[in-house]
Amino acid sequence: MEKDKRYLPIGIFDSGIGGLTVAQAITKVLPNERLIYFGDTAHLPYGDKSTAAIQAYSVKICDLLLKQNCKLILIACNSASAAAYELVKEYVGSKAKVLNVIDPIVAHIGKTYPGETIGLIGTKQTVNSNVYRKKVDNLNLGIELKSHATPLLAAMIEEGFFNDTISESVIHTYLSDPNLQHIKALILGCTHYPLIKKQIESFYKKDVDVLDASLIVAQHVKEYLEQNNLASDKLVGDHHFYVSDFTRSFEESTRIFFKRQVHLEHYPLWE
Repeated sequence: MEKDKRYLPIGIFDSGIGGLTVAQAITKVLPNERLIYFGDTAHLPYGDKSTAAIQAYSVKICDLLLKQNCKLILIACNSASAAAYELVKEYVGSKAKVLNVIDPIVAHIGKTYPGETIGLIGTKQTVNSNVYRKKVDNLNLGIELKSHATPLLAAMIEEGFFNDTISESVIHTYLSDPNLQHIKALILGCTHYPLIKKQIESFYKKDVDVLDASLIVAQHVKEYLEQNNLASDKLVGDHHFYVSDFTRSFEESTRIFFKRQVHLEHYPLWE
């Protein structure tokens, strides 16, 4: 049975297409894994939704991923990881393993930056939940976390505004906030943000380590599958991409995020 389970897909979901940065990183470190991706484009962004709403969306998405026999479900969204991880884990039970994008980052911070001051940018939901702060404090490693909500960034990136003067101006305004001064590293606390990593690095002129969560999370997924004897040794079938609301712009953005052409299937959460 375990042998069969290795060839089942990994389910990944996000409020939109930002989670594709994580999906793309996973295909690099785990080329033999088949992915089922769900982007809840009808309800994006999750960052300004209530906890109850995010939990309801997450459970509904998990129903689809469980129907697809996913061996592991990755919540590739910081807002949903903050609001719904515990509920999803309980809901899914023994049917699949559940991982989030926050725990691997916190573990990385603990290993790499004990006693340092670290910055965090993310959605209002992620920052206001204080989930990063609580988990970092629980490490007891003397790490000070300075958080700043950057609600315009995800929407800006979804609309294709990055690597231009508009995004330059918005990024500069956010990162100039007094709360983000004198930091050793900056956590990109939203899966959209790797697309503006270069612009953020250029703002800091290499004085601050800019942490791309997608790479850290992908490595964590790899280690988890290997430790639990769930890693596939051959690719069985094609990746599959669902969205809850379809527009051509999503298809175009998907190509940018995933770095290759993909076919999106429209799957409304509520018929």
